Amino acid sequence: MSAVTGPARAVLFDLGGVLLEIDFGRALAAWQRHSRLAPPQLRERFAFDEPFRRHETGHLDDDAYFAHLRDRLALDCELAQVRAGFDAILVGEIGETVQLLEAVRGQVPCYAISNTNPSHLAQIGRAFPGFLPRFRQVFASHRIGHRKPQPEAFTHVLDAIEVPAHEALLFDDLPANVEAARALGLQAVLVRAPGDVRAALAQRGLLQGEPPA
Repeated sequence: MSAVTGPARAVLFDLGGVLLEIDFGRALAAWQRHSRLAPPQLRERFAFDEPFRRHETGHLDDDAYFAHLRDRLALDCELAQVRAGFDAILVGEIGETVQLLEAVRGQVPCYAISNTNPSHLAQIGRAFPGFLPRFRQVFASHRIGHRKPQPEAFTHVLDAIEVPAHEALLFDDLPANVEAARALGLQAVLVRAPGDVRAALAQRGLLQGEPPA
């Protein structure tokens, strides 16, 4: 579905891949030290499986999910070490995009909409203490009970912020999420680099000093 453009009364940011750099290889490297599996087997056994989805929709708590990982990945360690490896995927802020968020959040309400879990959200707060307060509200999948690209994830947010779909601008790095949002009428931009965010904000006149494209 083609992208809709127009005035934006709210901007929705995905977190991982848009504002935060993530690397699941870091988790695998941390777990490898404790695993009885060879590296190729470990990579094969770690999957975005049903327990992963249940964890991200609030139906499986951290300890239960980490116990699942410990068993599936043949890890000889405590759950604290499983958690530490899981949290290691959070590398750091993507500085240029975070600066764009900072530049526009005083002009238009900015929200986070993220497929995430309690452990990662808590780690973001610890590792990057000034990051989450930039948003008017954070819509985490484990709190709202729905993951993108489920339509319910987007409709929950739109209902909560009381903004019609065509006046909400979403930035996301996954094509499936962008297409699902566009199908509901949102303005959705696929983010491959910070320049994609800059161009879309400038096109809508949301960046001071940069004329609309």
